[in-house]
Amino acid sequence: MCNESFLLTAQGDSTNESGESDKLLSWHLKCEPHCSAVSAPLDTPLLPSMHPNTTSHFFTVDVEEYFQVRALESAVSREEWISRPSRLAGSIDDLLQRLDRYGARGTFFVLGWIAEHRPEIVHAIAAAGHEIASHGFWHERVTALDRDAFREDVRSSKQTLEDLIGIEIVGYRAPSFSIIPGWEWAFDVLIEEGYRYDSSLFPIRRRGYGYPNSPRIAHVIQRAGGRLAEFPLATTSILRYPIPAAGGGYLRQFPLAIIRRAFREATERDEPATFYIHPWEIDPDQPRLPVSALNRLRHYRGLAGTLGRIDDLLEEFSFDAIASYLPALEGGTTRLTAGAA
Repeated sequence: MCNESFLLTAQGDSTNESGESDKLLSWHLKCEPHCSAVSAPLDTPLLPSMHPNTTSHFFTVDVEEYFQVRALESAVSREEWISRPSRLAGSIDDLLQRLDRYGARGTFFVLGWIAEHRPEIVHAIAAAGHEIASHGFWHERVTALDRDAFREDVRSSKQTLEDLIGIEIVGYRAPSFSIIPGWEWAFDVLIEEGYRYDSSLFPIRRRGYGYPNSPRIAHVIQRAGGRLAEFPLATTSILRYPIPAAGGGYLRQFPLAIIRRAFREATERDEPATFYIHPWEIDPDQPRLPVSALNRLRHYRGLAGTLGRIDDLLEEFSFDAIASYLPALEGGTTRLTAGAA
């Protein structure tokens, strides 16, 4: 266990053959009358909430193509990405429509590669009033990079997104939640590169990722070079054992009651919790790639039911973008406590 400290707050390419960019352009134009496009201030509600006087949680989306996922990397090389048909637009459109319907706003962690090759998708998300944040450029896990390579990855993704939408990018999420014990230097690089928050820590024990000693609420990490707000992924406990309940594969594989339990518990404590989803997780018609039986199960199981489950959560809980909470978290009363990061 590292002996650093946490500061905690009590507040807890253009049109493709399927015409996808036309669909997104239609959404962009439809939402423009009630949005301030990319300049919408994140501390102002996009639409009236369907859940007044309740805790607002964080709805986050990791924006990547189905073929950029870790479970499928043995079947698709990086050099093949550009030749694969994109399926992002349809899924993003579905998510934007649902968020609009429920008066919710989200944070979209976008790959720099997506911003470079599918800029219309990023413009559509921003025009709908949602926050754009960084998911790195190449979807490289932090554990596969040294400090210099990580710096280049987060710097290039931030610059590409800022050049595209003209708004400062302040948030980051590591692919596969890959900031784990021993890789805390990543926080230092993020601070040095101008990021204000991270949302990579998953307070669980799991092969491949997890930061079990992380606080389970939004908090501020104190490092030698400054502070970085942290928004960990939602968990619950069964027999005192932490259970991942933030969405993604857990939304598809676990009973919905487990996910609901985590967000109901957080609501009762008046502490916002973080939900996440990938666009490919609501696309049951995506191509099936030749991977192992385990990876087929991880990637393809439950796709057909994901949108219905997202609807259930949006109907019950209030959601907003992470950046809207930064002023309260960074300026709130904090207390020093021992931590793992």
